[in-house]
Amino acid sequence: MSSLEQRLRELTPEALKGMRRGVEKESLRAQANGSLALTPHPAALGSPLTHPRITTDFCESQLELITGVHAGVDECIAELTQIHEFVYRNIGDEMLWVASMPCGLPTDETIPLARYGSSNLGRAKSVYRMGLGHRYGRRMQTISGIHYNWSMPRLSNDDYFGLIRNFRRHSFLLLYLFGASPAVCSTFVAGRQHELKVLKNQTLYMPHGTSLRMGRLGYQSDAQASLAVSYNSLESYGASLQDGLTRQYPLYEAIGVRNPGGEYNQLATTLLQIENEFYGTIRPKRVIFQGERPLHAMRERGVEYIEVRLMDLDPFVPVGIAAQTMRFLDVFLLFCLLSDSPPDSPDEIAALARNQHRVAARGREPGLRLERGGAEVVLTEFAAEVLERCAPIAAALDQAHGGSAYAGALAGAAGLLGSADDLPSARVLAAMVADFDSSYVRFVRAHSAQTKSTLLAMPLDPGVEARFIEMAQQSVDKQRAIECKDTMPFEIYRQQYLAPERLTVKAGAVAP
Repeated sequence: MSSLEQRLRELTPEALKGMRRGVEKESLRAQANGSLALTPHPAALGSPLTHPRITTDFCESQLELITGVHAGVDECIAELTQIHEFVYRNIGDEMLWVASMPCGLPTDETIPLARYGSSNLGRAKSVYRMGLGHRYGRRMQTISGIHYNWSMPRLSNDDYFGLIRNFRRHSFLLLYLFGASPAVCSTFVAGRQHELKVLKNQTLYMPHGTSLRMGRLGYQSDAQASLAVSYNSLESYGASLQDGLTRQYPLYEAIGVRNPGGEYNQLATTLLQIENEFYGTIRPKRVIFQGERPLHAMRERGVEYIEVRLMDLDPFVPVGIAAQTMRFLDVFLLFCLLSDSPPDSPDEIAALARNQHRVAARGREPGLRLERGGAEVVLTEFAAEVLERCAPIAAALDQAHGGSAYAGALAGAAGLLGSADDLPSARVLAAMVADFDSSYVRFVRAHSAQTKSTLLAMPLDPGVEARFIEMAQQSVDKQRAIECKDTMPFEIYRQQYLAPERLTVKAGAVAP
C-alpha cells in the first residue's frame, strides 16, 4: 500500500465531508460591441468596498463575484448562479465577458481604476491599483480568472504547505485540462513584444496554447522573480514575503509614492506594495481582522485555507466553472495533500516555472515534455500517472457523499488526455477557425451575449432577489459609516498600515 493510500484510509467519511470550498470569479463588464464598458460600477450592485458578494477587482469595469463557504459543490454552484442572475438584471445593456483574456481595450491610461469612496481604506485600495498600473500596465490587470478557495478540517500549517508544494509540481495538469485562453485580441498586446501568431481579424494566438493568462503575457513579473519564494514552511514563506514587502526596488523608487502634483502613484516603493501583489498559482490564506495585515494574521493564527489562482474562465459554462471541474479540483487537491511532499529547492522552483510557461504556450503540442526530477517526461504520460493515483481518492469521496460524481469528474479528465481536440483551449480555437468572419472578440462576444440571455431567462427567486437588494443597501450604509468615522490624514494612515512591525507576530503568540 502506498503512503497516499494509507493516509487516505486514515480519513473518515466525516473528515472527507468536512471539505469546504468557495469561488471568487472575475469578469469584465463589456459593451454589446465587445469593447470594455467604461461606466461606473452599477449603483444597484451596492458598494464594492463593503459588499460581501459583489465587488470589483483592478478596474471599475471588472466585477468580482464571491460565494460564501460551502460544504457541497452543488450548493456553491447554486449561489454563484444566483449572484450572476442578480448582476445580469442590474447591468443594463452591458454583459459579462465570459473569457479570461480581455475584450477590446482602449488605451492603457483610459482603463478606469476601481473606486471605493473617500475613506482611507477606500483610497488605499485605489492607490494600490494605481501602483499596479504603473508597475505592470493596466492592460495586464484586466485579465480575469477563477479563484477556488479550499480547506479541510484540522489541517496544520505543514499540511497546507505540503499540499502547496505538490500543487506547484502538478499544476501543469490543470493548465492542460482547463486552460481556455489560447487567443487574444490584438489590442491587449499593442506596443508590446510577444511571440503570438496571427490568426485573423485582429486575433493573435498560440497554435498549441492552453492558457495565455498563465504564460509570459499574463500575470508575470521579472521583479517578483527575484523573491525565489520557498514553500517549505510558514516561516520560510513569511520571510520571503516580508523581504518583498520591505525591500526597496529601484524601478519603483523612480516612480515615487507621489507625483510632483502631490497625487499618489502607488502605496510604497518596495518590491511589493502589499501582500496581494505577490503573484502565484496558489496562495496560503486566512480571514483577517479589519485593518490587519494578511502576513501578520497568518503568522499569528496559521493557514486557514488555500486559494487556487490558475483557473481560466470557461466560456462554454454560464458561470465560468462547471460542477464537474470543481469536483476534479477537490480530488486533485486531496491528491496533493496526501502524497509525499519533499522540500522544494531553488532548482526545482526554476524548473516548475519553466514547465508552467511551456504548458501555457504549448500544452497541446504532441509529445511535449516537462521537467521532473532532473529528467524529462512526456506531459500526457505524467498526467496519466497523476490521474491513476487520484482514482482511490475519487472513490473515497463518492463513498462519503454517495453517488459517482467524483469518479465521473476523474473519468472526464482522463478522457481528455486522449482527445486533445476536446480540451477547452482547442474548442475555443476550433470555433474561431470554423467561422470565416470570426475573431477572438466576435467569438467571446457571441458567447457572452448567449450567456446573458441564458441567465436572464432563469427565474430568480423573489426572496433571493430581495436579499441581494438589501445586501446592496447595507453595503452602501456601511461604506458611509466608515467614511464618517475617518479623521486620520491619509498619509499617516498609509505610513501606519505599511509599517514593517505590523507584519510580525505579537510577542508570545504562537501560530498553530
